[in-house]
Amino acid sequence: MSDSTKFDITVIGSGPAGYVAAIKSAHLGFKTALIEKNANLGGTCLNVGCIPSKALLHSSEIYHTLNHNASKHGIESSNLSVDIKTMMQKKDKTVQQLRSGIEHLMKKNKIKVFRGTASFKSASELSINKDSDDKETETIKSEKIIIATGSSPKEIPNLPIDGEHIVTSDQAIAFTEIPKKLAVVGAGAIGLELGSVWSRLGAEVDVIEFLPQILAGYDKDIADQSQKIFKKQGLNFHLNTKVTECKKEKTQVILSLESNGKTKNLEADKVLVAIGRVPNTENLNLKAIGIKTDTQGRIPVNQNYQTEIDSVYAIGDVIDGPMLAHKAEEEAVACVELIANQAGHVNYQVIPNVVYTDPEIASVGLTEAKAKEQNLAINIGTFNLNANGRAIASDATDGSVKIIADAKTDRLLGIQLIAKGGSEMINACVAHMEYGGSSEDIARTIHAHPTLSESIKEAAMNVYDRAIHS
Repeated sequence: MSDSTKFDITVIGSGPAGYVAAIKSAHLGFKTALIEKNANLGGTCLNVGCIPSKALLHSSEIYHTLNHNASKHGIESSNLSVDIKTMMQKKDKTVQQLRSGIEHLMKKNKIKVFRGTASFKSASELSINKDSDDKETETIKSEKIIIATGSSPKEIPNLPIDGEHIVTSDQAIAFTEIPKKLAVVGAGAIGLELGSVWSRLGAEVDVIEFLPQILAGYDKDIADQSQKIFKKQGLNFHLNTKVTECKKEKTQVILSLESNGKTKNLEADKVLVAIGRVPNTENLNLKAIGIKTDTQGRIPVNQNYQTEIDSVYAIGDVIDGPMLAHKAEEEAVACVELIANQAGHVNYQVIPNVVYTDPEIASVGLTEAKAKEQNLAINIGTFNLNANGRAIASDATDGSVKIIADAKTDRLLGIQLIAKGGSEMINACVAHMEYGGSSEDIARTIHAHPTLSESIKEAAMNVYDRAIHS
């Protein structure tokens, strides 16, 4: 085997976990390879996930604002229309720019990129299949191997994905026309975001959720407030509801819904299945090296991200924890640092979570419900954005901030907020929690006026009933 096929570290997968791990590996002086089965680098996040969905969210928000809110600002607009082809081209241009950026970073950092599907031959050897017929293969050898193959949309048997009428998020970011009726199965981040996109553009959207509330990871008061905002925007909700059957009739899908013992039918042009994601671990031939996955297909690892095989590591969506790009990136850096005998570390208590609707919904740390489950004594401070000057001036009064603090120490335990630009606001909360800050620390931190982030300061003051503007 030549030196060109021998590496210190090889990363399988080029999503946020994979390409970041490869770059960090190169930074630390390791001879690095990256294997990607798809034509484009960047994984789900860049190609069919985080980035294209945010581009569509932005485009649809512009249209919705002009169509519904501009007149009260003295801006008259009429005969507005949506050119889906141009909107999709804008989205694709954004994605392509970032793809090119990753390709450039691979070359800049002298990372060898292999195209093909990787599978294990041994704990130190990988076979790379360059075509679907497995006719053309290449074998490389690596002292350390990092699995970062990401995840795929989860499917359910009674809603078979056909890519045309019953779709995943992969197809829902690329519709060629606006559906008249869209049914969204799953009221989590993906369902609510893409449901919002197509609702803004004119679709009638019904969101179906098996659980009694939307946004399962949030407190009920935050979820309920969010739902009221979405209903005001035009989304319809069916909670405590499951899909028992689907039938296709020409261009329509007829869903049979069951709720509280009652059944009804719902017709839709498109059905988006957004019930979560599953790890991509099936085609790695893990059995060949003795690695077993758990019941959900995840790879067990120790605190150093090592699998049962010391030379093989796993990070990102293929291991336990929230399937979030920023979580994957942090694990990538920590994993490579630990391989280099440095002090890699991820603080899993302060990973922010965001739903990129309008307003955005964001959180970090414990919810009130989780804190009570742990029998923690807590104090809670809240503040509604309808009392925030910048929110009033910006038509952004839908929302609130909720802070949970330890009753004895005042240490911040968790923050949830609903606000325009909430994805940016939550980062300040993460920073305070990272150093073990208290609600008083936020309350005594000077915030620029007028800003929406002042609502965080007010909520912090309200932990002890000292808010100025409520």
